[in-house]
Amino acid sequence: MLIQLFTNWSFVQFSGRNNLSFESLSRHTEIVLKNKFFMENEIIMDAQQKTETQQKPINSGFNAASTSKDVIKGIDLTGKTAIVTGGYVGLGLETTKTLVAAGARIIVPARSREKAEKYLAGVENVEIEEMDLMNPDSIDAFADRFLATGEPLHLLINNAGIMATPLNRDANGNESQFATNHLGHFRLTNRLWSALQKADGARIVNLSSRGHHISPVVFEDVNFENRQYDPFLAYGQSKTANILFTVSLDEKGKSDNIRAFAVHPGAILDTELSRSIPADDPIFQRYFDADGKPILDPVNGLKNVEQGAATQIWCATSPKLEGIGGVFAEDCEIAEITSPNGENNGDLDEILKRKGVMSYAIDKENADQLWALSEKLIG
Repeated sequence: MLIQLFTNWSFVQFSGRNNLSFESLSRHTEIVLKNKFFMENEIIMDAQQKTETQQKPINSGFNAASTSKDVIKGIDLTGKTAIVTGGYVGLGLETTKTLVAAGARIIVPARSREKAEKYLAGVENVEIEEMDLMNPDSIDAFADRFLATGEPLHLLINNAGIMATPLNRDANGNESQFATNHLGHFRLTNRLWSALQKADGARIVNLSSRGHHISPVVFEDVNFENRQYDPFLAYGQSKTANILFTVSLDEKGKSDNIRAFAVHPGAILDTELSRSIPADDPIFQRYFDADGKPILDPVNGLKNVEQGAATQIWCATSPKLEGIGGVFAEDCEIAEITSPNGENNGDLDEILKRKGVMSYAIDKENADQLWALSEKLIG
């Protein structure tokens, strides 16, 4: 299995356990990436050739600078119901507003109802429900309330997530980024499956990241029980899990006309996602101008919220994606498959500038293994 090629490097021990910066991670990963992560090209290409996929650009007509308003233009969502996790801040809030403007009814599950009500004040056709992705009982209760209505669910946008947080675990001992970013959405999506089937044309969008280039899913130790915790490796692993989950969802759902997509929104620095990264981190600071404002360079992934939300809106609504699914998209386009390059210097900043989806993140065997592991972990 392809994942086995990447196992050993991820057990390398890192210093700076809970406060590892981008810069220090880059230093620590240089040797690791050169010796383990970047395998011989012929091995990777062979794995790609064995992966049957629709993972290739389709000439969407949009680009990295396209905004949520650009991609939703001309699309009528009247009568459609969408659930947007984290739909009250950052990309989620922009997604909620955009879908509402197109006529959709939006349900926003939120850990803090008070916070959600504050940020969604004045936004019409939105319902707020309580739900905590780290709490299985909370997820089940939310899903049960929705299923009790008997309504179809047309769009499920698994947008909520956390990034590079200190080590924390849920009640079952699962590492918090894997639990929040993947396992919580895995449980939610499966609990809502019958409502998605009723829609006869539902789409699921999982918010991933170019951060999946940092790490595959380390099946031997997803919860960092036998290796020292690193916040960025944990984040990268969870983002790879989002893509593999998408591959499995699409395979299981396409017979019911349920299609799934994973997206990279870009680096949007004025959202809450990066709150765990120190503001004085030297690499983080590169992305701000002299006045402390985020630099906008969409071609290189530096976007505002409207540009960042565009890809998930496109995946959720574009007619051009009919008959397509199980793919990773970025810049409002299906991404190309990319391979590790043995000549890369291992700098994290450079890794995160690379475009495309890593072959291990769309590998069907890895996707099947993740599904089985996820079922075991959620009980």
